[in-house]
Amino acid sequence: MAEFTPQPSCADDVDHNNLTVKQASQRIHDLLSPISSWQKVSLRQALGQILHQSVVSPRQVPPYNNSAMDGYALRSADIKNPPFPLTNIGVAFAGKPYQGRVEAGQCVRIMTGAKIPDDCDTVVMQEQVQPHEDMVTIHTDLKAGQNVRLAGEDIDSGDTVLPAGRRLTAADLGLLASLGIAEVVTYRPLRVAFFSTGDELCGLGEHLADGQIYDSNRYTLYGMLSQLNIDVIDMGVIPDNKAALRIALQQAATDADVIISSGGVSVGDADYVKDMLAELGEVNFWKIAMRPGRPLAFGQIGEAMFFGLPGNPVSVMVTFYQFVQPALKSLAGETDSDPIIFKVPCDNVIKKRAGRFEFQRGILFRNNEGQLRVSTTGAQGSGILRSMSMANCFILLEENCDGLSAGSLVNVQPFAGLV
Repeated sequence: MAEFTPQPSCADDVDHNNLTVKQASQRIHDLLSPISSWQKVSLRQALGQILHQSVVSPRQVPPYNNSAMDGYALRSADIKNPPFPLTNIGVAFAGKPYQGRVEAGQCVRIMTGAKIPDDCDTVVMQEQVQPHEDMVTIHTDLKAGQNVRLAGEDIDSGDTVLPAGRRLTAADLGLLASLGIAEVVTYRPLRVAFFSTGDELCGLGEHLADGQIYDSNRYTLYGMLSQLNIDVIDMGVIPDNKAALRIALQQAATDADVIISSGGVSVGDADYVKDMLAELGEVNFWKIAMRPGRPLAFGQIGEAMFFGLPGNPVSVMVTFYQFVQPALKSLAGETDSDPIIFKVPCDNVIKKRAGRFEFQRGILFRNNEGQLRVSTTGAQGSGILRSMSMANCFILLEENCDGLSAGSLVNVQPFAGLV
């Protein structure tokens, strides 16, 4: 009988054919360049989209010197040691400036945001003034220019206010509106086709036969993709059949910029994704030294990038957040998308063997003393989707880590920083 030689498996902690997490990320990054298509959209349609062109201000903000306080506008040449009197000759409201001249010894009642009269350069707060008929008495020391917002002190004409590659936020829309800008030029949304593979998968509402499960991965993928303002193409469940998979991949490569599959990338007899990728396009890599999510196929079919994610639900989410989402943001033209990572003490003992980078699921919280800490969600199996639902962060454990005692500092990556 021939001698049996075991092959590397997903259970191994060390496989020298695996890429490290950093190596895999770099391989993906090296092949990415933003799409070239752009569109002009109205401000209300622009939320969450990526600027294709920088926005240059056509005007100053604020457009004129205005009052930061309710009070009285006066000439700095009239400032004396308090108390001293001035004659009140009128009122300036926001949107209704005072139109006359302000001579020596005179002042104008002014409201917050109102334009400073041309002859004035200083505002005294109303609480520091004693009014009596048409006279006011100033009871405080004043400095020239105080309580005045100068024209252009926020934004000057010609300033770049938003750079190309920025994902537009609600605050950005307000900023653009304040400049009178009604349209912006953005990258067109990425088109992403995705599907699940497996004869064991059923759609919601279908009867589960013996040995079957409901397909959850398409719903988590749809949710994660939708948060990125992406045009999604849900191709459903593809059976474990080479011909069906070939047709699906060819169609997806025609319709989309990126293809994402879940399942079928391991080494089982019915795992055809990697073989089909090699037949129709190019396999860049398919194994990473990480847990969960070791089998991840990355390559290209025609002009479309391809990510073959594992089948286990947690592995799908981990590999999406760590590899697919950064790639999608880069392809979409976004330039500032690095996740937030920081150290906090962990309340749990963490079990781990050296060899693979681990993304354990964690819960960030504040203890009774108000200190930020983290705990694990419990069991960390790659099929326990509840661990992702309970979690609000990843606990990042480097390859050489072989376990940690309770109270140890760990790197955490909040989910809030991933979208």
